[in-house]
Amino acid sequence: MAWYDEAVFYHIYPLGLTGAPKENAYGEPVHRLNTLIPWIEHLKRLGIDALYIGPLFESVGHGYETTDYRKLDSRLGTNKDLTDFVKKCHESGIRVILDGVFNHTGRDFFAFQDIREKREGSAYRDWYNIYFGGNNEYNDGFSYENWGGHNLLVKLNQKNPAVRDYICEVIRFWVKEFDIDGLRLDAADVLDFDFMRELRRTADDVKPDFWLMGEVIHGDYSRWANEHTLHSVTNYALHKGLYSGMNDHNFFEIAHTVRRTNDMLPSHVKLYNFVDNHDVERISTKLRNKSHFTPVHILLYTLPGIPSIYYGSEFGIEGKKERNSDASLRPFIDLKEHRDDYEKNPCTELISALGRIHSDYRSELAWGDYKELVLTNRQFAFGRGSLIVAVNNDDNKAFVNVPAEAGEYTGLLYGKRLRAEGERLNIELLPNDGEIYAPVGDALRSEDNVVHLTPKKREPAPKEEAEDKKQTPKEQAGEEKQAPKERSEEKKSVPGTNASKTALEEVDIPDLPYEQMTIEQLQAVILKKMAGNGNVTDQMRRDVEENIWHDSLVNWAKSFR
Repeated sequence: MAWYDEAVFYHIYPLGLTGAPKENAYGEPVHRLNTLIPWIEHLKRLGIDALYIGPLFESVGHGYETTDYRKLDSRLGTNKDLTDFVKKCHESGIRVILDGVFNHTGRDFFAFQDIREKREGSAYRDWYNIYFGGNNEYNDGFSYENWGGHNLLVKLNQKNPAVRDYICEVIRFWVKEFDIDGLRLDAADVLDFDFMRELRRTADDVKPDFWLMGEVIHGDYSRWANEHTLHSVTNYALHKGLYSGMNDHNFFEIAHTVRRTNDMLPSHVKLYNFVDNHDVERISTKLRNKSHFTPVHILLYTLPGIPSIYYGSEFGIEGKKERNSDASLRPFIDLKEHRDDYEKNPCTELISALGRIHSDYRSELAWGDYKELVLTNRQFAFGRGSLIVAVNNDDNKAFVNVPAEAGEYTGLLYGKRLRAEGERLNIELLPNDGEIYAPVGDALRSEDNVVHLTPKKREPAPKEEAEDKKQTPKEQAGEEKQAPKERSEEKKSVPGTNASKTALEEVDIPDLPYEQMTIEQLQAVILKKMAGNGNVTDQMRRDVEENIWHDSLVNWAKSFR
C-alpha cells in the first residue's frame, strides 16, 4: 500500500498560474514560484494530499520545449525557490510530483545546439533521429523526428544508452536537489517501453514509493501501468465518459467505462482520474447543464481511481480550448480574490467537502470493492466497501432503491438519516445532485463530522434538454436496470449497439508504416481494427475522431493484438 494509492491530487500549471511571460528571455530569475506558497494552505483546506506541478524547468515558451533539465525556469525563480517550495509542501503533509518531459527537448537544449554547430561531427548526433540529407523551416540543413508534427519539440532517441543514462541522472538530481516524490511522464504513450523500464528501475532505487504516472490518451492501459513500467496512467477514458455521460443523460456510458478500465488492470493499479487539465476544456465549460458540476465531482471522488482537481476548477471557473492557443485553460489566478469562496462558492464548498470525506474514508474509497447497485440513464448508484454512492443527473427529484445491510445510514454531504428496510435502502436524490451514505456507528467516521452542505438552488437545463424528463414509477424506485425504449437514442454509446458508418470508414488505407500515415488514415485504421473485434458504436467513433494527435494514434493502432 503506497501513499499515492490513497491520495487526492491537485494539478498546477505554474507558468500560467503565476502569470509568467509566454516567452522566456533567459534573463535574471523572477521569483514567481514563491507566489504559490499561500496556495499550500488552500490545498490543505481542500483536503489535498499531493501536488502535481509542471512543467518547471528552463524552456522556450510553454514549458514542454526543455532547454535545461537542471535549472528552474528563470520566469519562475531559482532552484532554491523550488527546494524551499517542496519543503513547505512536505511540512504540510503534501507530496510533490513534477512533469518529466523526456520524450523530446527544445531546440535550445545543449545536445541539439551542438548538432546544429558540428552536424555529423557532434558527439550528440545519435541523441536524436537526425536526417542530414533534409531540411526544415528553421533552415538547419537537416531534418529530424519531432513530437506531434512540431519541429520546436525534437524527439529524443530513447534507445540510445547515453540518453537513458542522462535522463536517469536527471531524475536522481531532482530527488537529491528537490526531494520530489514522483513524476508525471509527458507523452508516455509514445515513449519507448525499454526506456520506461529503465525509468522504473531508477524510480524504485531513488526513493521508497517514488511514483511514476504517465500521460496516456488511448489504448490498453495495462501496457503502460504494470509491475515493469509505470505505476499509473491518466484515465482519459473516464474523463471522456464523465462529461459526455452527464451531457447525454447517459450513466450507462460512465458505468461501462468503469467496468472496461477495471477489467484492463489488476486491482492494485489505480488510474489517475480527472475531469479537466491543462490540455482540455474546463469541466464547467464542457457541462451543458452547470448543475451537473455536483454529481460529476461526486463521481470523480468516489469511483475507483485517484482523483485530481485542476487548479481553479474548484472555483467553477471556465476555460475554452481555442484553435491555436491553450492560454484560456492555463490562466493567472489571484488567490486573494477567492478568499470567501469556501463559504460562498458552492463549487469550492463541494470540493472541500469531498476532500474531507475522502480523507475520512480513505480506505473505503481507495480499496473498497466497487459494485453497481442501480443503473439507469439518469440515476446511478454503487457501493464502495460499506459506502453507498448515488447520483442524479435529472432536473427532478428521483428515488433509487438499493441493497444494503440492515441498520441506519447517514448522508455524509447533507446529513440525512435513513434506515434500511428488508435489506433495501430507499434514497431520495435532489435534482442534479447526489449523496454518499455510510452506516451509522461506522468506526471509520463520527456522526459529528458529517459535512452538512446546504442544498443549492439548481440551474435549469437548457430548453432543448427539457423534454423527456418524466420518470416511470419503476425508475423512481430505482428498479429499472435498462433504459426504456423511448430513450434508446441515449444508449448509443453502450457496447453492442449498431451505428451508421462515417466518412472515416470510407478512407482508403495506404500500404505504409503507421508513422507515415496521415491523421485521417490512422483514424480509419483504428476504426477498421475495432470493427474486426466487434460492433463499433457511435461513442467509439467519437473517441477516435476526437484524437488528433499523430503519435498517439500511431501508438493506438499498434496496441491492437
